[in-house]
Amino acid sequence: MPSVAVQTVFFVASPRAGLLNPNIGMTTRVLTGITTTGTPHLGNYVGAIRPSVEASRKPDVDAFYFLADYHALIKCEDPERVARSRHEIAATWLAAGLDPEVVTFYRQSDIPEIPELCWMLTCVTAKGLMNRAHAYKAAVDLNVENGVEPDDGVTMGLFSYPVLMAADILMFNANLVPVGRDQIQHLEMARDIAQRFNHLYGQGRELFVLPEVLIDDDVATLPGLDGRKMSKSYDNTIPLFMGGAKALRSAISRIVTDSRKPGEPKDPDSSHLMTLYRAFATDEQSAQFRDSLKQGLGWGDAKEQLFTLIDAEVGPMRERYEELMGAPDRIEDILQAGADKARKISGPFIRELRAAVGLRAAAVAPAANSKASAKSTARARFVSFRDDDGRFRFRLFAPNGDELFLSQPFSNPKEAGSVMRTLQSGVQASWVVQDGHDVVLRIDDIDVCRFPAERLDAVQHALSPQETASA
Repeated sequence: MPSVAVQTVFFVASPRAGLLNPNIGMTTRVLTGITTTGTPHLGNYVGAIRPSVEASRKPDVDAFYFLADYHALIKCEDPERVARSRHEIAATWLAAGLDPEVVTFYRQSDIPEIPELCWMLTCVTAKGLMNRAHAYKAAVDLNVENGVEPDDGVTMGLFSYPVLMAADILMFNANLVPVGRDQIQHLEMARDIAQRFNHLYGQGRELFVLPEVLIDDDVATLPGLDGRKMSKSYDNTIPLFMGGAKALRSAISRIVTDSRKPGEPKDPDSSHLMTLYRAFATDEQSAQFRDSLKQGLGWGDAKEQLFTLIDAEVGPMRERYEELMGAPDRIEDILQAGADKARKISGPFIRELRAAVGLRAAAVAPAANSKASAKSTARARFVSFRDDDGRFRFRLFAPNGDELFLSQPFSNPKEAGSVMRTLQSGVQASWVVQDGHDVVLRIDDIDVCRFPAERLDAVQHALSPQETASA
């Protein structure tokens, strides 16, 4: 079985890129998934794990991190490797400082709503869209180059994995999606799929928030031992925890350098050591290392300085990692708790989506063509929309089409949707009469809307559970 690399499926925020989007609100949802097909190396840590942990500590972040083990099945047919990788990646994230009490940390395969949503999305996704996916086109091009059938060895998992990626994102309605340039197409596909679904089943409202792309060129991509991108595919990785400090020092000692001897000036800008050093150093430390290279620092001494710098950061985490690797039941408990937290969102949402596509369990009234019959079955309905200023509102319409109220603007679409669903559920609301003319509807200290007092009876009737529908 050839080696399979750990891969970041998508990276939905970075502290370097900026986490706030003025069109969305005061909280940004961070959603990062890593495929469970290999052992994390130094490049994975710097490029995905460390920045995601840093982002999760910000007060304006709602963080969701998961082990993308369904994605792993696309490229790895070794069950033991997938199982071992899930354990290693979970331990790495936790050792790096991810706090499961603050974030939602779960295994993709523990959320059954994700593959269910994936199928719903598959049913609205054009095959032509998947034909244009970079990974599929690359596989076809390679087959043509080798003189075999274009689809030789191409599974449906490889062909349609962008749909599964879209389901991961849309299940939790991630808003802002900073990604590397190689991931732009996947986010564009997720937007296309979400727009199609909203158009077919939303009835004027956004079931899915369209994820917005933000290019994140500042997240470091580390060179490996030979100067190419650090990757298992090139067998040029530097271990993060495996093998301990001895393995880390040994790998660093094998980094390719030029033939300049100690005392001869080095060119920092063409040195892989400089790039690696900068990823772990302060600006002041980097400047000092650069000057030392220019002044003739020997490559052996430079590599030892690099080892000392990196080990100072990862050494304490290595001890935590080894402790976690020896306690698989503890990791399992953490992941199950995270899955429970995630399903409090995915469960209600998939029920809403089932209803939208016609899979709800409620009895369906016999079809009728007469206007009288349509009028008799008409119900009050909600309509959500986005204002020109980027904020989110919803309206309540009576069965006859009259508008009963317009909600206040919400900066966060999830907050607006939550309030609307609360009203649809028939929860008890408080009513405040102001100035004898207007009524304010209030839920949990949130002033939802204001409307003329003479509409109070109509609004109360419309908000009864049997009377409301969404659109």
